[in-house]
Amino acid sequence: MKQNALGSSGIKVSCLGLGTMTFGEQNSEEEAFAQMDCALATGVNLFDTAEMYPVPPKENTFTISEQIVGKWIKLRKCRERIVLATKVVGPTVESRSMGSYIRDGLNHLTKKNIRAALEGSLSRLKTETIDLYQIHWPDRNVNIFGKRGFVPSENSETDNEGIPETLETLNKLREEGKVQAFGVSNETPWGVMRYLSLSEKNRWEKVASIQNPYSLLNRTFESGLAEI
Repeated sequence: MKQNALGSSGIKVSCLGLGTMTFGEQNSEEEAFAQMDCALATGVNLFDTAEMYPVPPKENTFTISEQIVGKWIKLRKCRERIVLATKVVGPTVESRSMGSYIRDGLNHLTKKNIRAALEGSLSRLKTETIDLYQIHWPDRNVNIFGKRGFVPSENSETDNEGIPETLETLNKLREEGKVQAFGVSNETPWGVMRYLSLSEKNRWEKVASIQNPYSLLNRTFESGLAEI
């Protein structure tokens, strides 16, 4: 299968990747193993998961997708053959109850919370490093996930101070070898440019990827992010 460069990270990923957000909810462990076996056999090397998966997010299924992927990696002894991607959650955006069971509701993208999330993912995925570690959604108040009644003025004075701490933490984790590259997800053009500007200013590593919705039914990527 054709492989492409993952930004400037030096990592090569297959043109198709396998998402795992159904593992442990719509798909059983047996079905998940079958999907991953098939993907690996056909040349897919990018496997994407998240601490929040499966969806819809629930307290009794939180982290199960990562656990299934980690078990498969251990049994198949295939860690060196895959590019492993996962994500850290941001603050709750739809249901306050959803975030209450994730690190006791402490979900802002601070140094402490990002490190705690990463250590949990490393343990569940049975690995010493994450190839691509992603911010699942922004720390600030943004109009994502089909939110209705979005009010920009509800942003707090500290909302725009989160990205510097987040980016600095991701760079330190990369220096420590716990992550090889990092990316963003469900991010806005302003947010991506803020990340890039801070990287240039501080001579930090840049985000390697953007994982945003893009399909025939959702083409919002074309009205801003495509230029970046």
